[in-house]
Amino acid sequence: MSSVGAADIDLGVHSLVHVVKEELEKVYIIPEMFLYFTDSESLNDHGAQSGAKKAKKKHGTETAASLEKLLPKDCNILGIATPGIVVTPGGSASNSPMEFEDGESGFALLFPKISGVKIQHFHLFKDFKSKVFDEKKLEEAGLKNNPDLRVVLIFEYNSWKPGGVRFLNQVLKPLNEKSIIIAGGHVDYLASFPPQEKARFSTDCVGVVGLALSGPQIQGATVLLDQDVCDEKSVDSAMQRLKAANIPEQNSVGLMFACVGRGEQHYKKKNVEADSFRKHFPGVPLFGFFGNGEIGCDRVVSGNFTLRECNGEKDNLLHQYTTVMTIIHFGHAK
Repeated sequence: MSSVGAADIDLGVHSLVHVVKEELEKVYIIPEMFLYFTDSESLNDHGAQSGAKKAKKKHGTETAASLEKLLPKDCNILGIATPGIVVTPGGSASNSPMEFEDGESGFALLFPKISGVKIQHFHLFKDFKSKVFDEKKLEEAGLKNNPDLRVVLIFEYNSWKPGGVRFLNQVLKPLNEKSIIIAGGHVDYLASFPPQEKARFSTDCVGVVGLALSGPQIQGATVLLDQDVCDEKSVDSAMQRLKAANIPEQNSVGLMFACVGRGEQHYKKKNVEADSFRKHFPGVPLFGFFGNGEIGCDRVVSGNFTLRECNGEKDNLLHQYTTVMTIIHFGHAK
């Protein structure tokens, strides 16, 4: 589900709420996980705004509450606000994906129960009283001692606070020793998360959230578009690397996590990376965001085949001024 532009009637919430309310009427499978992203500019009651400008802002807490009321009580919900959004309108592969670096936009991915696939939400907080990271928390989150783990989508908030990057590295280091897809980035803030976590959460927290995708039928691949990828030809070459992974396109989703410094100002043209993905994966919807730091690398996980680690060195997962492009296959629909 996706929204582009403000709603016709401003009810003080993000336009995504109106879309979700309408589209849920057409959904006949109960979602177990609801993951949504919105632009932080129009969903912002965290920043220091004043006067008329503040009055125009959609209230993040009201938007989160409105979305949570629309969903089943036992559905896990995770909402994230970022500087810009990448959406495929209507979530249909028949529509071309679009990059929105500003303006009101958002999308939601609904995950039902999928045979042979486990989707586990995780939320890890930095403990400012301890310099040692308790890796038992990774096991509880399905990120450790899990032989079926295939993909980790990971997002850090408040990474600019003291110890933020170090905490992220503490989480990523044991994950990077595994042959799994890791993709995500730095986000502005959390908009929604499971109610049982609200007692521990505050806006001052440094934390990492995401989804752990497990199951032998899951396949995935990522490619990193670094600073040298600066025109349509070099973007096309990167997409060809992703295409060469031979990940099945049916029942798959594409994810794009890009730096705010890329997009139109980088290429001097709009929608370059999203258009290239569409060219090579015409049957796969693409979603994602523009953020302030990217997580990922070139990697393929497909069945018993894994491609990773160049020259015997661990892949560098933390980047700036890059784009991480990902495709995830959930297995053939039954």
